[in-house]
Amino acid sequence: MEAVRSLSAPVPRAKAGPTPLFGAYGIVKRFGSFTANDGVDLEIRAGEIHALLGENGAGKSTLMKILYGLLEPTEGVVTHKGDIVQLPNPEAARQLGIGMVFQHFSLCENLTVAENIALVMPKDLSGRALADRIARLGIDYGLHLEPDRPVWSLSAGERQRIEIVRCLLQDPKLVILDEPTSVLTPGEAEALFTVLERLRQEGRALLYISHRLDEVRRLCVRATILRAGKVVGTCNPREETARSLAAMMVGNAVRAVTPQEGATLGKERLRLDRLALPAPGLHATALRDVSLSVAGGEILGIAGIAGNGQAELFAALSGETRAPDREAVRLDGAPVGALGINARRRLGAGFVPEERNGHAAAPLMSLSENALLSRHPTAPLTRFGLIRPGAARDLARRVIEAFDVRKAGPDPAAGTLSGGNLQKFVVGREILAEPGVLVINQPTWGVDAAAAAHIRQAVIDLAARGAAILVISQDLDELFEIAGSIAVLHDGTLSAAVPSAETTREAVGLLMGGSSDAAPAPAP
Repeated sequence: MEAVRSLSAPVPRAKAGPTPLFGAYGIVKRFGSFTANDGVDLEIRAGEIHALLGENGAGKSTLMKILYGLLEPTEGVVTHKGDIVQLPNPEAARQLGIGMVFQHFSLCENLTVAENIALVMPKDLSGRALADRIARLGIDYGLHLEPDRPVWSLSAGERQRIEIVRCLLQDPKLVILDEPTSVLTPGEAEALFTVLERLRQEGRALLYISHRLDEVRRLCVRATILRAGKVVGTCNPREETARSLAAMMVGNAVRAVTPQEGATLGKERLRLDRLALPAPGLHATALRDVSLSVAGGEILGIAGIAGNGQAELFAALSGETRAPDREAVRLDGAPVGALGINARRRLGAGFVPEERNGHAAAPLMSLSENALLSRHPTAPLTRFGLIRPGAARDLARRVIEAFDVRKAGPDPAAGTLSGGNLQKFVVGREILAEPGVLVINQPTWGVDAAAAAHIRQAVIDLAARGAAILVISQDLDELFEIAGSIAVLHDGTLSAAVPSAETTREAVGLLMGGSSDAAPAPAP
């Protein structure tokens, strides 16, 4: 397949200077009447880490998919070393030297490391030859992998190594990384930064997409900022602050989260007492004697790497999984271990699961219908067994207004919202119910700075009104910003909760990685 053709006319350059390794000029992508990219110019040079920034819905994912051959632009061109290239599919992009490390791993759990890598490699590279190349690359870049290990047995950090090794084995000239540290411990993130710097020194180009702006400031020397599908500026992130970068992304200053200080805690509202549950599946995690207590006005943070029992803990708290002992879960003193989710909602609990599309919301249903799904046990949305559509629309409208949910149309399908706006909707749907207990899993995963600040402040304000809140998150910055105390879930076992002011990110990170020697360390 021929991916490159000679220029028939000069390419409009965004800036004077050396020809970039890859460029995108005048990129427009329309989906019906909606314009996701509107005249976007982007130049990526060899030997640089270039940040692509923007709030949720700004057009980053669309542009990234165009560069990787997953989408074709409606207008505009992509260039390689000054030549216009056509990228009808990812295979054409890979042939040209474009590799991508996705935010969500695309791995087959039951296959080994080597088998997963072999899926995208030439057929003549397999078996011992492939295992040897994996080992050599691991030595060169510090990306150690065991080729014969099944993927289901690996940590999140090890799985990301597979994605990176699979990409590097194709000798890419441009590596696109989408939220690469979202599931990593601080130690694993540091190891990744070392690898990225090594790739840069080799002359490769890296396009770095992240909402963690301190990482962007550390790694990148150029950034292109998108807003509403258009490029609104470029800058050197090292000359900016995280706050000024966020302001460029959203068009105005992002309000700072105001922590709750000097709060007087109320009575215990949520309690787990030696909760033990078997693993619900082959690749799931058993919960082992998990105990915790959350009082009114308190926010307890649960840190941990993905796959260490967070989903199982949430299911046990929400009632999606019943506890064998009804006394193992208590809400305001009442034993609820044997009750389902609707019964727990009627007792004053609210729940926000990790996966917003499919678990927290039905993507093909409207926002008002999604409001009905979780609020019908506690809100007057039905009468005589019949749905009251007007009441459901009114509830959805109040959530949309209170949480600044941006959408197209008065009552669109949930799946048409950007990730951050859908997250604001599902969080707002629960918070407007004024629950006495709120359990929220990954509250701001993949959410831009403004939406994250809005959600975090809403959680803090709910606690100030007397609710007991349990936040499960892999984002340590988030937990230290909003939680009064932090515990760590590792391999289904929960550590003792420690006041966040009396520990450090490094100490929590060690516990997340399973270190038995990690102990809460005094904050400097």
